[in-house]
Amino acid sequence: MNYQALSFTYISPLDLEIINDVLAAELGEIGFESFVTHENGLTAYISENNYDPAILDERLTVFPLEGVEIRYESELIVGQDWNEEWEKNYFKPIRIGKDCIIRASFHPEEEGFTYPILIDPKMAFGTGNHETTFLMISEILKIDMEGKEVLDMGCGTAVLAILSAMKGAKRIVAIDIDEWAYANAIENCKLNQTEQIRVVLGGAEKIADYPPFDLIFANINRNILLADMAEYVRNLKPGGYLYMSGFYEEDIPVIEKEMTAQGLTLASVAGKNNWVALKTKR
Repeated sequence: MNYQALSFTYISPLDLEIINDVLAAELGEIGFESFVTHENGLTAYISENNYDPAILDERLTVFPLEGVEIRYESELIVGQDWNEEWEKNYFKPIRIGKDCIIRASFHPEEEGFTYPILIDPKMAFGTGNHETTFLMISEILKIDMEGKEVLDMGCGTAVLAILSAMKGAKRIVAIDIDEWAYANAIENCKLNQTEQIRVVLGGAEKIADYPPFDLIFANINRNILLADMAEYVRNLKPGGYLYMSGFYEEDIPVIEKEMTAQGLTLASVAGKNNWVALKTKR
């Protein structure tokens, strides 16, 4: 699968970070999958099959912030060039204290980390560079995973599943609807010698194929979480925990409303740069 990379720049008196946050939320509503900030704005990625310039231009016409002129340039990134693109521009080693380091095979090895994870991203997202992945990894590092049964929903690179395996989880299923993510997750599991992880191609309909889980990690986006939360809860053991991320602090009320409807209680909230991760209990 090929991707379009769109580099957005702005003319506005508003703070750059505010515009970036609002634009990322708007683009997420129309199929954009990942975002990287740069010194003049935001680069956003969308699969070539889902990219419609007319829909994008329509969304930008009704941009919710006043006094913002948005310009963009697009570039096609073919699948086989993805590693090179990340190596050159974006994917840097991520260190979370001395507990965990996430690096690619093209980065030099670093000693002293309890959980060293190798991720070669290709067209899948979830390297730890994004705040939501960082937040979810930080949550997993707090958990006693020994013997737990775990679902990584919307797994991307499978980094959350891999860390769960390294921490002693007993049964791990990683599901993603994207074929590139599915293939990349399998490769990353091999890289980390965590091939016991069951990687599955599909959406939330695949969850019921497996026994209920102790822990479910869903780092996706607000709309998918709202649409699929009932399916997550149906496949979560009583007393189990559902961790959700991929949305902003201002989205918490609408997420909480659906949580309440599904019988979940909020246990904790973690945040980074206005992105949040919620720990909820069934």
